[in-house]
This record gives sequence, structure tokens and C-alpha cells, in this order.
Amino acid sequence: MGTVHARSLEPLPSSGPDFGGLGEEAEFVEVEPEAKQEILENKDVVVQHVHFDGLGRTKDDIIICEIGDVFKAKNLIEVMRRSHEAREKLLRLGIFRQVDVLIDTCHGDDALPNGLDVTFEVTELRRLTGSYNTMVGNNEGSMVLGLKLPNLLGRAEKVTFQFSYGTKETSYGLSFFKPQPGNFERNFSVNLYKVTGQFPWSSVRETDRGVSAEYSFPIWKTSHTVKWEGVWRELGCLSRSASFAVRKESGHSLKSSLSHAMVIDSRNSSILPRRGALLKVNQELAGYTGGDVSFIKEDFELQLNKPLMLDSVFSTSLWGGIMVPIGDKPSSIADRFYLGGPTSVRGFSMHSIGPQSEGDYLGGEAYWAGGLHLYTPLPFRPGQGGFGELFRTHFFLNAGNLCNLNYGEGPKAHIRKLAECIRWSYGAGVVLRLGNIARLELNYCIPMGVQQGDRICDGVQFGAGIRFL
Repeated sequence: MGTVHARSLEPLPSSGPDFGGLGEEAEFVEVEPEAKQEILENKDVVVQHVHFDGLGRTKDDIIICEIGDVFKAKNLIEVMRRSHEAREKLLRLGIFRQVDVLIDTCHGDDALPNGLDVTFEVTELRRLTGSYNTMVGNNEGSMVLGLKLPNLLGRAEKVTFQFSYGTKETSYGLSFFKPQPGNFERNFSVNLYKVTGQFPWSSVRETDRGVSAEYSFPIWKTSHTVKWEGVWRELGCLSRSASFAVRKESGHSLKSSLSHAMVIDSRNSSILPRRGALLKVNQELAGYTGGDVSFIKEDFELQLNKPLMLDSVFSTSLWGGIMVPIGDKPSSIADRFYLGGPTSVRGFSMHSIGPQSEGDYLGGEAYWAGGLHLYTPLPFRPGQGGFGELFRTHFFLNAGNLCNLNYGEGPKAHIRKLAECIRWSYGAGVVLRLGNIARLELNYCIPMGVQQGDRICDGVQFGAGIRFL
């Protein structure tokens, strides 16, 4: 009988029976042309069997959940599409190095005239894998070494050990991850970690030793994460010249907090989007489950992107947050918000806006920041269709403020204080997109609304990161 091979299912035809040439792999044995035409155009096919070749330690139930939709296909086009989707789901589990698909007419005594067999040929990952890579954060870089035990118990569980050495932060951690069979977006993870970071803008060195447990799940078009974290924090001075305000916060503290994050993301790219929107809302409650740190914290991030003529993109973003200490104890320098730098309000030095003492920036309990951006192709479009497409010309206008609030006053007083002393800046530059990893910006910035104590970067400013205002 006729055989249809689908080793690579990308790209798939959008509709219709025209599949192009079948290539040298196709075999035609004892099949009349009319029968072949009937098989390809038959809109009433049945997937009778789905086979797996190459399974070792993977359990059957986790596989069945991912390929169940293949049996629902009613025609050959749909069989190919659903097989492609099943292949993507299998690869997403992170337990297979390779997944190939073979679609064949059904054989055997129980074979139907329109029956099909689908075979997934898989190659499992080794029991122990290692990795080495570099990562880019918000104006910092790091080298990461990792060891992974994939598919530990046969149902896509994963144990990971990771060591990271960076320009401002060094960390190592051990994590366990387990997805829900048939719904990878629903997953549970536990993490043990130690992180040591240096924050020169505040003359602070912080060491965190903690444990966290989180559960992620989708609801309609939103993604949610519920998390508990217990962390023992040690704050110290980064230099002998640290201010007294920083020195008095040095020492140990224990934070136990519950947090919730909601994300709606319709952007086509998280690094340099051309269309779509993003909404992130985070809430954190500390002290309710123990510890000596108590506060309520809320912050959000909103971004809208609109394509324009001549391959240009207009983007607008808004950030904001507020933190309310619970009890008589003031908030910690490690929990407050910070603002300023090439990834937020450009034209100001990193985290150098707001309350400060003797040149050490202490952060604030409330902030907002907004930005308007216009991204256009490079003038004369050098390298069009190739390397030049990674570059964009960037025009921007940023503004924001960060301060501490008197919570004995009303909301009108809070709004009035946040509207005072607004820092803002404008400028232009060039953006380079590094795949889906990070982006680099080189901008000429003109800071305005500078207040006493702010540290500015008037002129050329370089930024690297994954999250930009």
C-alpha cells in the first residue's frame, strides 16, 4: 500500500491535498493511481494505532497524555497537523533529544481501508547531562555551569544543580521540577539556593540562603504562579565608606513570604517585540508565615506594541509599585524598589534615583516609571534581510519617580508626592537583538528634571538586559 513519510513536519501545508513531491522515500507497491488519489484526498481517515520506538525509562501515561489528540484527526491534513503538535509537546517535556514522526497506511488483519498508523521515533536524553553557557541580566553578565538529571522518575521530572558566577552576583542552587501529565503549564518546583550579590549603588553586600516552593498554572489567557519562600538574609557593607544609614541595616534577618504573579503576554517576542501586549502583576505578603520581616508589596508592568508604516514600531510601557511595612519596624533596604539606569529611566546611573544618604541609594517604598519608544530600521537599511535586521534605531522618552510615602496621609497626598520632582530623559540610539536571549542598547541620553543627589549619565550610555522600560 501507499506510504506517506513525514520525517519533518515543518512547514506544514495550510490546507488542501497538495503536498508536493513525496521524494525518493515514497514506495508505491501494488497501488493503482486511482487508489493513491483516493487515499490522499479521502477526508474520512482513521488513526488506528500510534507506536513509539526508542522509549526506555519514560512511563506510558506521560506519553499518552501528549499524543491523545492524534486519534481525533479526521483527514490526512489534520493527522499531520496533530502529529506535529504532539511532536512539539513531546520535545517541550525536555526528556527527548530528538523526535521523528512517520505516518503510514495501516497494515494487518484489522486494517481499515482508510486506516493510518502514526509512529514516533524518539531518542531519550541521557540520565545525566551537563551544560555551560553565559547569561545576560539587567546590565550584568554571568557564566553558568549546570548538571541535570532529566526524566528522573520517568514522568518528565527534572533535578538541576546550577552554579553561576557573574559580575555582580554569585549563586548556586538545587531544584526539583515536576509537570502535571498532559498539562505542562501546570507544574510544581522546589528550590534550595544560596546567592551572594554586590550592589555598589547602595554599598551593600547581601547573602541569601533560602528555600522556595512554587506552583504554576494557566487560567484562560493568563499564567499564574503561587510561591512560598523562606530566606535567611545577611546584609553587610561593601566598603568602609558606607553611610551610617546602610551600616545600621547590616546584620541578619529571616523573611518568610507568600507571593502571587499573574502574566498576560501576547507579544511576538519578549526581547524586541513588534506587536502585542504584556501585563504582569505581582503581590507579596511577608511576615504572615513567620520571620522578622513584615510588609505588603504590589507592583505591575504594562507594555503595548503597535507596528507602523515603513517597518517601524511604536511601544509604550508603564511600571509601578507600592510597599507598605506592617508593624513598627521600617522596611529593609533589601526589599525596597530602585529606579534609574539604562534599563529603566535612561540618562541616570544604575538605581541612582530617589532617597540617598552620603551617596548611597536607599531605595523607596513607592515608584512609577513610563516610557515612549519608536523603533525604526537603520538608515538606508544596510544588511537588509540578513544581519542588519538585528539592529534597530531607537528614539525614546522616559520619565519616573521614586520616593517614600507617609501612610498616615490620604491617597491624594501620595499621588501628589509621586507627581513631584519627576525625573525624565530623552534621546536616541541603536538597539541590537541577541536572538531571544537579550538585547543591547547604545543610546545618547539627555537627562532632565534632575534632583539633588541624583547621579546622571549625560551623553552615551550602554545597556544590556532582558527587561527594559
